[in-house]
Amino acid sequence: MNASVIAIANQKGGVGKTTTAANLGIGLAQEGKKVLLVDCDPQASLTISLGYAQPDQLPTTLSTYMVKALNDEAMPPGEGILHHPEGIDLLPASIDLASMELRLISAMSRETVLRKVLKPLKKQYDHILLDCMPSLALLTINSLTAADRVLIPVQPHYLSARGLEELAKSIDQVRRDINPKLKIDGILLTMMDNRTVYAREIASLMRESYGRKLKVFDTEIPHSVRAAEISAEGKSIFTHDPKGKVATAYRALTQEVMQIEKQRATRQAGLSR
Repeated sequence: MNASVIAIANQKGGVGKTTTAANLGIGLAQEGKKVLLVDCDPQASLTISLGYAQPDQLPTTLSTYMVKALNDEAMPPGEGILHHPEGIDLLPASIDLASMELRLISAMSRETVLRKVLKPLKKQYDHILLDCMPSLALLTINSLTAADRVLIPVQPHYLSARGLEELAKSIDQVRRDINPKLKIDGILLTMMDNRTVYAREIASLMRESYGRKLKVFDTEIPHSVRAAEISAEGKSIFTHDPKGKVATAYRALTQEVMQIEKQRATRQAGLSR
């Protein structure tokens, strides 16, 4: 077993990164995959949304792992990894990650610290999902360096569409300088309200503008009050509203992500023959 590492990234906040990380992770677990979610954001939104309301009181978090990696010290296997009742594991975050960002500035091989953290964990999982912070700072660069693939959630707003250019440049730079294997799985339209002409027009514009260069997922995540409620409950949308439109959409996204992986594996097998 050697996990596929997927960074869920966008430097813009409020686009559904955390909701996507949690529900895609649990969707993959429901398909029988062994999944680790890693909260890479000092705000610890993923940790909180999975039911750990006081992340700053947790004894071991991602920051603990990164400090050990910087000091060339090994972590005991499984130390501090939390087990969620819906079948996924979580490496949580806390506010300590904010000071880690400062420590990385003067560190040797500062872009590869997270990759070093994940290396021993990759043997234990099929998928590792990284919920990135809303910026293009060093923690996000670490996530892109550690990842095999990037999934980009985007709201159908004009400013969100413009921000994609900057993110695409950063991904290209990481691919060119540090991580040549990095691939973009695609752009995921989130919080879609198909009742409004504006949302439909922006979604259509994004499919036209980016669809030639990047995949735009067929699945669109609809806007829903139910989806906003789950962060207070520590549950996925599959438990909170299993028959609702958002749960249906995340099931479809899970299938698309698995299909992309299958196609890449088939191509890889063909090239190595």
